[in-house]
Formats: sequence, structure tokens, C-alpha cells
Amino acid sequence: MPSSTSSSEPHGVLAEKGALPAGLRLTASDRPGEAQPVPVRDIPQQPWGRIMGFVAVAVALGVAALEVNARRIGLHAGDLDNSEVAWVKERSRSENAEVAIVGDSRILFDTDLDRFEALTGTRPVQLAIHGTSALTLLEEVAGNEHFRGVLIVGLADTMFFQPFDGYGEYVRRRGDFTSPSGRVGIEIDHVLQRRLAFLDSNYRLSVVAHRLDPDFRTGVEGPKHDIWKVAEVGENRATWLWPRVEYDPAHRARTRWAWKGFKEKFPFTPQLIAKGQVRAVKAVAAIRARGGEVLFVRPPSAPELRVNEEAQMPKAKGWDALLRNTRAVGVHNDDLPAEVQNLTLPEWSHLNRACATVFTDAYVRALAAHTPRIKLRADAPPPLTRDDCVPASS
Repeated sequence: MPSSTSSSEPHGVLAEKGALPAGLRLTASDRPGEAQPVPVRDIPQQPWGRIMGFVAVAVALGVAALEVNARRIGLHAGDLDNSEVAWVKERSRSENAEVAIVGDSRILFDTDLDRFEALTGTRPVQLAIHGTSALTLLEEVAGNEHFRGVLIVGLADTMFFQPFDGYGEYVRRRGDFTSPSGRVGIEIDHVLQRRLAFLDSNYRLSVVAHRLDPDFRTGVEGPKHDIWKVAEVGENRATWLWPRVEYDPAHRARTRWAWKGFKEKFPFTPQLIAKGQVRAVKAVAAIRARGGEVLFVRPPSAPELRVNEEAQMPKAKGWDALLRNTRAVGVHNDDLPAEVQNLTLPEWSHLNRACATVFTDAYVRALAAHTPRIKLRADAPPPLTRDDCVPASS
């Protein structure tokens, strides 16, 4: 007797009749002589057009919701993810560059590439990396036999002489980030990020969810206490402080806390400092031997950090000795005119975007006054002052 769920007739009998029940697969026994059976089943009739339309609408609404939320929290389209691949791409451009910049996050955030170009006619290649010793990057460029331009080395004294590379340790294995897939991937990412704000890697769902856990265990800082988003990145790694750090008191306080006042006590022994000086002298000599030049810049830091930096690495032992040993031109923020002092450092370690433009204007003019390797254009814009970035009431 036929059941309600299947036919009591053998499959072969049904096949001979020229039909199978809807959805019933042919088996190997129905295909004599075939080495591999090919499953076949009917495709049910569905309103595929309406289904596709529904999916398209759902995706559009989801993207719109994500984008609205991203703009609400201060994210912007055109904020491009910085990565090892992006750095390696710029590094390849630096081989024939007239000017390149290396250093830690201060020279990265505090240099306005557009202003630099407006003053000199040359757009520098930005190779600075946050949380990284400028000495590591100076040595990397020294090993690049193709570079014969001017290298501007921006440094925080403690970062320069620290006994480890920092986040930029990957520069020693840059070949790991030159694969075709990596290059194509970053281009696709940037095409989308130029149009959509919600693709910011700092606010991916996995990252945000991870921050919900305040502590891994008692006494151990969790991801909630880590450094959150601090920077925006434009074309060619042009970088500036994320505006929300400036206007959002809670986010600003979290970022200040993350620096921990630069109180960490690294072993800045006389031997360590001397070793760093020797490495710097060797790297500078290698660049000069090819016809290049090295210039040093010390961006500002707020008194809350500067007092601890000076305690660990006094200017006389670090900066002054570095210029003397390398016989290099350098511009220290302390030596700039009063008109460009006391710029806005919202989280104590980096200038806001407007003041970064003022600082760039000041240090480029100072370098041009001390070395012929940096020349101002005849039609360079007039100098900027503190009044161009700090409200009069400040």
C-alpha cells in the first residue's frame, strides 16, 4: 500500500514511466554504468524576483542604519584604515622621494602634508608609525640604498631611545606585506572607505563587543581600558587627531588615561643611551654617504607628560647630544617663536588638526632657515600663529 510520504513503487519503475515524484533524487541504481552518481532534484518554483528585491532592500536599510550610526558617533567617510600594507606601499614611493618623514605618532599626527607642500612645493612621504621608535625607522631608511632625499626624523625622546622597536617592528619583515592579495585588498577597502564611514576598523562589531568586558580578571586591565580610536587617516597616510578626542570629554579622558602619564620607567641607562647615539650616528652617516640628509624635529607634548619625559630622558642627554653627535640640524618645539607656543594638545600628546597645521608651518620655516635642503616657495603662504588654531578665549 502506498504510504503518505513515499511511493511503494521502485524508483526504476517510476523512471521507466518517465517521471519521478517531485523532489525525489535519482540514485546510483537509476544510472547504471555511471562511475559517480549525479544527484538531481527539482527546483521548486519560488517568486525569486520578489525575494531578491526583499534582500536588496534589507541590505540597503542595514547599510543605511550602520552609516547613520557611524556618523552619529563622529566617524567620517574618507577615513582610511592604516595598516602594514599601507605603510609598505608608501615605503616603495619613498625610494625616489625628495622628502620623507619617519618617527612616532607625534610627527605623524602633527605634520600637515598639505601645508608642507604649500610651503615647499614638495609633498613628503609619510612613513612615521604610532608607538614606534624613530631610531628603528631611521635605520630602516638608512638601509634603503635608493633613498637619497631629505629625511625628517620626528621624535619623542623616550620613544627614540627605548630598548625596543614598538608597533613598527614589522618594518624588518616588510616582505610579508607585499602580496598581490594584500595590495588588491587594501585598494578595495579604501575605495569603499572613501564613501562609507561605518567600515572603520576601530568600530567593527567584533572590536566594540570586545571592549564591553572591562577586565579579563581582577587586577588585569581589559580591552575597555585600551587605546580606542585616536586618529583619522587620509590619502598617502596623512594623519590627524580624531576630532571626537577633542570635543568628547569622556573619550578624551580615556585617551589621556591610556598614556599613563608617560610614567613607565624604561631602563634608560647611560649604556642604553650611548648605544642609541651610536646607532643614530651610523644611520645618518649612511644616508649622507648617498647624498641624502637627515633633519630632526621634536614636536610638543603637554606639561603633564613633558615632566615625566624629561625625568626619564633629559633634553641635554637625549636631544642635545643627538644633534651634536650626528652634526644634524634640528628643530625643537621649545626653540620655536612664542607665537606658535602653547598649541592645543587635547589628550596631551598630539596636536589637534588645526594646530598641527600651525606647527607644520613653524617647523618647516625653521628648517628652511637652517638648511638649504629645505626651500620655501617664492609664493609660499604667510606664516601662521597660535591665533590660527586656538580660540582667543583659551
